Amino acid sequence: MPRRINEDCIACAACVAECPVDCISEGDIFVIDEDACIDCGACEPVCPVEAISEV
Repeated sequence: MPRRINEDCIACAACVAECPVDCISEGDIFVIDEDACIDCGACEPVCPVEAISEV
């Protein structure tokens, strides 16, 4: 299952550098393109506010 970033996101961008397929982009908060996400989970442990979880 792909990951999703929830409204707790503080837009710190820590997750962006960890994504091997560059599927995280910035909007009002950061957003994961669920179609491009390969479910590697690399982004989840680097989030300081635990705003990333499986869909």
